[in-house]
Amino acid sequence: MKTRATGSVVRLAAPLRALAQRFSFLLLVFAAIALMMVGKVDTVLVEGIRSRVTDAFTPILDAISRPAATAAHFVESLHEIVNLRGENERLRQENAALLQWQQAAQRLDAENRSLRSLLNYKPELAASYITGRVVADPGGAFVRTVVVTAGRRDGVRPGQAAVSGRGLMGRVVQAGEWSSRVLLITDLNSRIPVVIEPSRQRAVMSGDNSGQPRLLYLPGDATPAVGDRVVTSGHGGMFPPGLPVGLIAEVAESAIRVQPFVDPGRVEHVQLVNFGLPGGLSANAPADAAGGLN
Repeated sequence: MKTRATGSVVRLAAPLRALAQRFSFLLLVFAAIALMMVGKVDTVLVEGIRSRVTDAFTPILDAISRPAATAAHFVESLHEIVNLRGENERLRQENAALLQWQQAAQRLDAENRSLRSLLNYKPELAASYITGRVVADPGGAFVRTVVVTAGRRDGVRPGQAAVSGRGLMGRVVQAGEWSSRVLLITDLNSRIPVVIEPSRQRAVMSGDNSGQPRLLYLPGDATPAVGDRVVTSGHGGMFPPGLPVGLIAEVAESAIRVQPFVDPGRVEHVQLVNFGLPGGLSANAPADAAGGLN
């Protein structure tokens, strides 16, 4: 009896199920239209329902997202471990190379001291410097200079080198009691004997009031390349050899240009260095002799 009743219920429900499947799409469309109409008529009610649904589902979404976030964090930690191992290996190799260079430098230093003693070499004078702050740029369209808050009372004299950050910035052309005026290496009046590394080719770096001075008087067989380092040669006695100046930025038929290491527009402090060289200007030299400034 129970089996017959169950079969009768199934036979009666089958047409209803088919009818529901046939009209389910239309029911969903009508339900969506009804919700839209309710939303237009009573926005407060819809917003309230939406906020309650959001509040109800937020904990569920948070619980679902936790394993995903944990997995992502785990994967990121694995990547960091792998990167740290590679970085550690690279640092070990660099440390070993630096130790080799240190040993070579110590051997060369000992050999240098030995050769100097044999040649009765006269050591260079110890350099002294004073640090000042750049407070102004009074240069016009044809002059590239800056003013520094250090003067004669601090030991500053015309001819001293102005160094900032990574390299040479210019030289002192005027020294007052409380301030000094520095002629930049990009100025039209600047001429600096330099050497191109690693070829050791000599040249003169000439400013032309642009951001990149030119190299003049290069030998005919010179083959400078972009990226070569340019340092002072020490000729003329104005600067000692080896002061970093910049990198070759352009090699063209019209000009070979150097990008200075120091950007004067970003310099806030500068060191005025006295290398004790005889080529510097005398204490009483006028500004005109220092670089053609008026």
